[in-house]
Amino acid sequence: MCGIVGIWGAMPDKRRYVESGCTRMRHRGPDSNGYWEDEAAELAFGHVRLAIQDLSPAGHQPMISACGRYVLVLNGEIYNHLELRERLAAASLAPDWRGHSDTETLLACFAGLGVQATLQATVGMFALALWDRATQKLVLARDRMGEKPLYYGYAQGALVFGSELKALAGVPGFGARIDRRALTLLMRHNYIPAPWCIYEGIAKLMPGTWIEVLPGDMRRRDMPEPRAYWSVREAAHNARQTPLRFASDEQAVDGLEAVLSKAVAGQMLSDVSLGAFLSGGIDSSTIVALMQAQSSQPVRTFAIGFHEKGYNEAEHAKAVARHLGTDHTELYVTAQDALAVVPGLADIYDEPFADSSQIPTTLVARMARRDVTVALSGDGGDELFGGYQRYFRVKNWWDKCSRVPVPLRVPLGMMLSGTARLPGKGDWRGKVGKMGELLQSRSKPEFYRHFVSYWLDPASAVVDGGEPDTPFSAPFQGSTYDAMMELDAATYLPDDILVKVDRAAMSVSLETRVPMLDHRVYEFAWSLPLSFKIRRGQGKWVLRQLLYRHVPQALVDRPKKGFGVPLAAWLRGPLRDWAHALLDESRLRQQGLFQPEPILRKWREHASGHRDWSTHLWGVLMTQAWLDRYRADAKEP
Repeated sequence: MCGIVGIWGAMPDKRRYVESGCTRMRHRGPDSNGYWEDEAAELAFGHVRLAIQDLSPAGHQPMISACGRYVLVLNGEIYNHLELRERLAAASLAPDWRGHSDTETLLACFAGLGVQATLQATVGMFALALWDRATQKLVLARDRMGEKPLYYGYAQGALVFGSELKALAGVPGFGARIDRRALTLLMRHNYIPAPWCIYEGIAKLMPGTWIEVLPGDMRRRDMPEPRAYWSVREAAHNARQTPLRFASDEQAVDGLEAVLSKAVAGQMLSDVSLGAFLSGGIDSSTIVALMQAQSSQPVRTFAIGFHEKGYNEAEHAKAVARHLGTDHTELYVTAQDALAVVPGLADIYDEPFADSSQIPTTLVARMARRDVTVALSGDGGDELFGGYQRYFRVKNWWDKCSRVPVPLRVPLGMMLSGTARLPGKGDWRGKVGKMGELLQSRSKPEFYRHFVSYWLDPASAVVDGGEPDTPFSAPFQGSTYDAMMELDAATYLPDDILVKVDRAAMSVSLETRVPMLDHRVYEFAWSLPLSFKIRRGQGKWVLRQLLYRHVPQALVDRPKKGFGVPLAAWLRGPLRDWAHALLDESRLRQQGLFQPEPILRKWREHASGHRDWSTHLWGVLMTQAWLDRYRADAKEP
């Protein structure tokens, strides 16, 4: 795993800015750093390396192709790169290999097969920049599922790109203005979805896309539209058109075991120490079971435990580890340990991000990094196999709401919302208030957007806020369950889950890999009829059957707790003073980004115990902490 940064255009002192950017994201690659510049083309690349495959200098980047035409900086891993070498050899396109790094393989593929064919042939996670010296063309590309980040845009006439925003923070003109539309989206989702970015003029490259920029584009400050070489939406749609047929349920489980075991085997390729996160849930337990089945040595597994029983799954992880025979490490952390992470979150995520499970994720990454350099995770199982409990709640609640005539929904919803504002305390207020919001929905897509939203009207919380269209604005395709899973795979998974894991792990130089998100596993999952995912009111049916082949059902069949923290209680207790200072009314008004009235109203209601607004407030708090860290002068002209 690594970090990349680059500048293309007439900007003096490129080397200083690029090397400074490498220093700022040294956590992504502490083993070495490299710089390459084409002065005539006004292009500079920088790279920081976390050596995983080919630890020798032969894996150093930026790397020039054997033919001398291409220069590449790569962040990520290409799991099938040895197969790609065989393909090149069979076609007489293989160069004289200098080492065994996947970066060298990818360069040879670009030279021999072309950009699009190479991207489509890869199995892996990556963000990359490729310079074609012959055509003076810059290519930026990102992996199919969006595991690795890539920001890009213009700053003072130069095109800039990087793995993290902090790598570009020193570039003149970068990040001059905050994008209030992105901030509005943050208030709705607690993350900023791609292609939006907190800074105007900067974008995130969408998963599964690549972009070609020619010298004329750069000089005109034009940005060509990204082109898709793969799409989660199209892959799901195409797979549903040709569903798999099985003679028995066992055959379906066999098929999943084959494709997922292959993905796990490919992601266990490493020249450094490797382990896995283990929560004791269905997803992580399945990945660990398949790892252990293919390993001659006990797999290293890691779990975080909490003393608060409602948030602790460590005992379940320990039981699974004992059964599988892994080399298991667990660490019980106190509330003080978790709270100590909070002040550093803005630095770790370097764009406002407000999924509070970022706290335990950071803790488990820190623990794992003491013993391994690579960790596999079970992320993706819920989106692929219908595991989220909200899928069932949404369908049930929508079925009930849709029976209410449309003209009555809005007044009835407003009445319920008003009931939740009556004096007093009680957890019922949150449920009644949410139901009042949902009842006002006019369609199923709108209902789901409201269900997964934090601020129902996020523009009301942002000065001059406005909400652009997102995939949540489009009509549902397919069944309700399929539509929700597909939408989450295109939004929540890359923009929340994968961001959370990537930034937390890379902050301590830990590479994470996600076998469930091998695109072949994804396509297999979407080829399964829905009955293999959801059966008898329970999700992940086929995944559970696979796990039961390796782990007794009694060890893993229990309600899911999630990977959360008692945020509501913390904001009323040990984090209260911190939050109060960040939400100071004069400060909010001086900054000119947030509307103080709705925010302070929620803060008063939360602090008094009247209503739990912790998740709504967390987005504001994370933005305020980010402003302190990155923008001392937050108010814009």
